[in-house]
Amino acid sequence: MNPLFQHLIFETIKSKELKNERERSDDVDVIKVNITHFIRDTFLIIVGILSAGFGLKGFLLPNLFIDGGAMGISLLISEITTLSLSILIVLVNFPFIIIAYFNIGKQFAIKSILAIIGLALAVHFIPYPIITSDKLLIAVFGGFFLGSGIGMAIRGGSVIDGTEVLAIYVSKKTGLTIGDVILIFNIIIFSFGAYILSIEIALYAILTYIAASKTVDFIIEGIEEYMGVTIISDYNNSIRSMIIEDLGRGVTIYSGKGGFGKKGNKSKDIDILYTIVTRLEISRLKIEIDKIDPDAFVIMSSIKDTKGGMIKKRPLK
Repeated sequence: MNPLFQHLIFETIKSKELKNERERSDDVDVIKVNITHFIRDTFLIIVGILSAGFGLKGFLLPNLFIDGGAMGISLLISEITTLSLSILIVLVNFPFIIIAYFNIGKQFAIKSILAIIGLALAVHFIPYPIITSDKLLIAVFGGFFLGSGIGMAIRGGSVIDGTEVLAIYVSKKTGLTIGDVILIFNIIIFSFGAYILSIEIALYAILTYIAASKTVDFIIEGIEEYMGVTIISDYNNSIRSMIIEDLGRGVTIYSGKGGFGKKGNKSKDIDILYTIVTRLEISRLKIEIDKIDPDAFVIMSSIKDTKGGMIKKRPLK
């Protein structure tokens, strides 16, 4: 065979083998990512189930307290009927899971129904100790552990309280925001609680709901609060060096055009700096920018959480 043909055949076979090897490597990487996320999500959901179960059986249930949302409906029905809370948790949340299946996704719905069934089993079978009979402690810490459980489940990609699913669905169909729907939903629940149980229980239920919702926000949004900072300045190189060398943070540079200058309507090319810092570093960043350019245009916005980059790799200085 002609050596040239042999070389071409060899190179073709070699390139196909390399391509197949890269594809196999990519498949392995995808499988690793899926397994890692599955283990993490499963762990978060299990911790959420145990925490929510503790809040219910250790605080709320023994003292005839209720909460907001789908869990509040389950608790309220449980208090006025002989139905088991475990069964009610599944029954009350089931319509919300159907809504989630068609509006959010199949995977989310499956994980949610498994998490809800897990919570029902935990409430039914785990002998949680009764912690206190003090009403204030019950409202605050019952809400805290219940909110921790709901937040952990959401971080794991599921829900154990379907209220937000309903809120998302209704907000799409109406002009109401998600917050408005949740507020109206809970006002109705607390009103029924005041009528059926007592006004005092309803007031404590509001306190429980506030504790739970704040804890959910804390769990979902993370411990640290980050700030995204956009900086437009004629001294962008000096500011960029300061952020990298002094603060130890990364900077992204956007190319832009100025629309209005000090001498009138004048367009010019500019570099726009964007960085993310913790709120503890904001004061220092503003001071350092003022040292370089007191006239710099600085825009700051709150960021709930970040992934990757330098923000979590470098310590505060």
